[in-house]
Amino acid sequence: MNIAANLFDAHSIVGDLGLIGVLAIIFAETGLLVGLAFPGDSLLFIAGVAASGSGAAILGGASLDPVALFIGAPIVAVIGSQVGYWFGAKYGRKLFSRPDGRFFTQSKVEATEKWLNKYGTGKALVLARFIPFVRTLINPLAGIVGVPAKKFMFWNVLGAIIWTQGIIGLGYLLGEKLEGSVDKYLLPVVGLIIIVSVVPVAIEFFREWSTRKHHS
Repeated sequence: MNIAANLFDAHSIVGDLGLIGVLAIIFAETGLLVGLAFPGDSLLFIAGVAASGSGAAILGGASLDPVALFIGAPIVAVIGSQVGYWFGAKYGRKLFSRPDGRFFTQSKVEATEKWLNKYGTGKALVLARFIPFVRTLINPLAGIVGVPAKKFMFWNVLGAIIWTQGIIGLGYLLGEKLEGSVDKYLLPVVGLIIIVSVVPVAIEFFREWSTRKHHS
């Protein structure tokens, strides 16, 4: 394991830190505010490629145990989110009172709060998994606003499974078909993931806009 790996680059995390590094970053991104700086969807996708049969060939020798990855990823995603929820419930608003920095801003906090209020606990927690920064901030925010622990746990587990298994599975399946450098596929795939994940949000927005227009 290379401790000098670039923690902001998914390829470097997979190649230099291996499975332990991948799982640690997933935990940090979902459980700690420092996770705002880490790659999320791109890390899961490249990890899935590395777990495929031909992944090592296109990732410069990097490979991951597919069984350990598919089992470990949702577990650490659930634990990370529970830690974030616990911090929010225990420390409350002062957890979000820090000044704006390179990655953390009050505008992100406000956007996440609107997300939770607008779509409700279940939909918000599941869809948030696919939205950068929202998936980090929504867990402590859920603790702050007092989302019931059992309700949070249910949607946390469901969202973690859909997020990790979906994106890792996509990388795993495509890993058998990709040729050349994986980097040229990374941006389009992550972009597609984000677009697909916000479709329900766009539909909800359109319905709300139509309702308002009808009643105006």
